[in-house]
Amino acid sequence: MNDTANLDVFLDAALAHVPFDGWSEATFNAAATDLGLSGDEAKVLAPRGAVDLAIAYHRRGDQVMIDRMAATDLTAMRYSDRVAAALKFRIDAMSDREAVRRATTLFSLPNYARDGAKLIWETADHIWNALGDTSTDGNWYSKRVTLSAVWGSVVLYWLGDDSPGYSKTSDFIDRRIENVMQFEAAKSKMRENPLTKPLMDLQSSIMGRMRPPQQAKDVPGTWANSQARSR
Repeated sequence: MNDTANLDVFLDAALAHVPFDGWSEATFNAAATDLGLSGDEAKVLAPRGAVDLAIAYHRRGDQVMIDRMAATDLTAMRYSDRVAAALKFRIDAMSDREAVRRATTLFSLPNYARDGAKLIWETADHIWNALGDTSTDGNWYSKRVTLSAVWGSVVLYWLGDDSPGYSKTSDFIDRRIENVMQFEAAKSKMRENPLTKPLMDLQSSIMGRMRPPQQAKDVPGTWANSQARSR
């Protein structure tokens, strides 16, 4: 395999073909040909073909967002405004609308819907982690579910936005975050209402018993376990 060929290089080569052939086998093969890769060599980089390239494209955008969040001082903002800023950073990271449009179509197919849902969740998870979320109960899940729904709607809105600098999308993000804040305010009032307080207390009890997923430790074959054994 060409030493300079890696998934990033492969993705760059594929992006030149996506506007014409989408995230398809034709794009995968054309990109491999451009790099002088055999079919087997290309499959080493992207075992599932073009869908792996589409996933890599999404994750590249997530990393751009994460890097920008790390380089930007958001401390003076309200927490809700920090979330909105993160979503706007993620929009700015999507420089190729046709590539996103084609990926949205790909991940709407039954075979790849699970991949698409996972990527949306990953984006929401990256945002909360970058903002220093310390939830250790059901709120860990509810925050990511809510933000995933917001992010999914933002992408669909952005795909149809023809305003200068996507200003309408920016306004849409602000409205959606405000909707979430209104919902949280309504929940707070329900906790104070004698009629709904028992139901909210039950919900809080259930949420309090939930725990976010934990990385397995001391599992044979893991890096940490292997290092421990070697010492």
